[in-house]
Amino acid sequence: MIVLFGRKILNLKELKEFTKEAEKDGMRGTSYEVIKEIELSDDEFEQFGKELWKDQTWISEEDGGCNEKGELRCIRVKNTKTNKSILVDSEGYTYPRYTAIEK
Repeated sequence: MIVLFGRKILNLKELKEFTKEAEKDGMRGTSYEVIKEIELSDDEFEQFGKELWKDQTWISEEDGGCNEKGELRCIRVKNTKTNKSILVDSEGYTYPRYTAIEK
């Protein structure tokens, strides 16, 4: 799978706008590997989407980076009610440094 990751995106609205513009501009996406999955309730997912810049207890400095195939290692954050998900590559931090909408 290939998705468009944005760097230091503040919230879900900004991520959607970034993705739309990047697709419009013909940007190429990145291959990824899901290394962990986090399930959030609808309310938790909504709150997470409002504060993508915030440190999370379930993100460690070891999450993220690239695997041996050159794919981004990421966490799938899934809304249990809607099944929508955001991909997170922490790149050595404890917040979602890079985020993408998984389709």
